[in-house]
This record gives sequence, structure tokens and C-alpha cells, in this order.
Amino acid sequence: MHNADTPALVFVLGPTGSGKSALAVELAHRFDGEIINCDSLQLYRGLDIGTAKITAEEQRGIPHHLLDALDPEEVFSAGDFARESRKALAAIQERGKLPIIAGGTGFYVRALTDGLFDGPPRNHELRSRLNDREASKPGLLHRYLRRLDPPAAARIHSNDVQKTVRAIEVCLQSNRPMTGQFGQTEEPLTGYRFVKLGLAPDRDALYGRINLRCQKMFDRGLRAEVEGLLAKGYGPDTKALESIGYKQMLDVLAGRMTEAQALADIQMQTRRYAKRQLTWFRRDPEIQWLDGFGDDPAIAARAHEIVRLIKS
Repeated sequence: MHNADTPALVFVLGPTGSGKSALAVELAHRFDGEIINCDSLQLYRGLDIGTAKITAEEQRGIPHHLLDALDPEEVFSAGDFARESRKALAAIQERGKLPIIAGGTGFYVRALTDGLFDGPPRNHELRSRLNDREASKPGLLHRYLRRLDPPAAARIHSNDVQKTVRAIEVCLQSNRPMTGQFGQTEEPLTGYRFVKLGLAPDRDALYGRINLRCQKMFDRGLRAEVEGLLAKGYGPDTKALESIGYKQMLDVLAGRMTEAQALADIQMQTRRYAKRQLTWFRRDPEIQWLDGFGDDPAIAARAHEIVRLIKS
């Protein structure tokens, strides 16, 4: 049970395209806050257009943490996020500011709030064998994970080979499902009053906004952004470039897709991703849902009132 002296920690969560960044900035302005990015791709420098990363102008002078923090080839796990975001939280609290965590990577939120087991160390020989099998027969590893740990397979997309390999690695080396081990090493986050706000716009309106945003990525120069990353030496196998938008543009540059085909696929995959994000966050009973976009003044007013009450 928290008392009135316990500092508040605000989360702005929801699917891609729902206006999380805009609402987080608005709340930070109203309540003297700082923002911690909780989007696994916006961590990376140079991945701006394809991630719809908030611009310096849109940040409106609000300090943002864990944004543009990594080079594209660097690996950053949920455990890394939990550790680094806790450091940022401590620094924000020391400055007397309101911490606001904004983003749509639900696994990162869970790792921060509930704790995340360290798990067995990486086994490079095992990983190599698993990756070889996946290369020879795509989809094999995810089917294998469904037998080993069905709940983990349900949370991990079938195309996310890196997470699938790690889940199988944990299962095989610990002789038990990965999902039974959460929270065993890292302690849950304490010392804060959580305020979890979730954005849930009308689905048709959300999908329309997603489609338009994907088109704007092409108009703003997604192709040139990917060409620039390749020119810097980041190959097609760079983990960050395997994400939605970047992998399709790589196919365009390799002649495997037209730009029209790539755009249609990006739009479809992004809509599916938004649906998965909503499914994930709907399982969290602590989230207070706001039925609209974060840049809607009425939604912002409701969010202001919720945060004001928790801070009073």
C-alpha cells in the first residue's frame, strides 16, 4: 500500500499510432516531467523515419531518456531495459521531476515493473545450431517452441527468430518453460505509485491513421534512410533492420518487391502489430483505458485529471 508521499510513476501505453508520444509530452509539460522511451526500436540512432520517432520539435524541450541510445547493431534485451530505465527513474526522482514511461513494447514494461529473470547464460554453440535449423526450414523453431512453452510461443511472433531462439535456449538449459521463471531474480519495482494510462482509439480510425503514417514514411524518405544505413556498413542481417518497414525496404532495394508492394505489406504488418499490442496490454488490469488518440484534447484532459488525482 502506497502513502501520499510515494512518488508517482506514469505510463502512457497502447498500440502504435495511438498518439502515446504526444500525450506523454503534454503530461510532462503539465506536471514538470521527463520521459523514458519504451519503444524497442526508437532506442536506435538512425532509425527515425521507419519508427515514426518523435522529432526534436515534437519533444518541445522535454528531456527524453533511452531515445537514440544505441547503434543499430547493438543488442538490447528486456532485462537491459529494466536496468537502464531504473537508473533513469532514480535520476529523474532525484531532480524532483515526474517520470513518464511512454511506448508500446509491453515486454519492456513487464520487465521493469514485475522483474525479469536473468536466465541461463547465452550458449553460442546451441544458438548456432538453432539458427542453422531455422535457416534450412523457416518457422521450425517457433513450432518447436510451441511444444516446449506454449505461453511463450503465444507472446513471441513467429518471425522473431531472436526471441524464439532465446526462449528455446532457456527452456533447454534450465529444463523448464521460460514462462515459469519470470520474477525469480530481478525484484519487482517498488517505491512508486503506478499510473498506467492506455490509449484505445476506435480500431477503424487507428488503422486509417496507421495506413496514412506508413505512406508518410515513404514520402519522408524511408528509402533514403535505409540506403544511408547500408552505406554506413549496417547489413541486412542487422537486428534493427529486420523490423517492420526496414525489412520491406531492404526487399525493395534488392529487387524482391516494388515500393507499392512494400507499402501495402508494411501497412498490413503494422496493423497486425497494433492488434497484438492491444491484446498484450488488455491483460493488465492496472491500465486505465482512454478511448481515443493521445493528441485529442478531450483525451488529454481526462489524462490530466487522472494524473492530478494520483499526485494530490
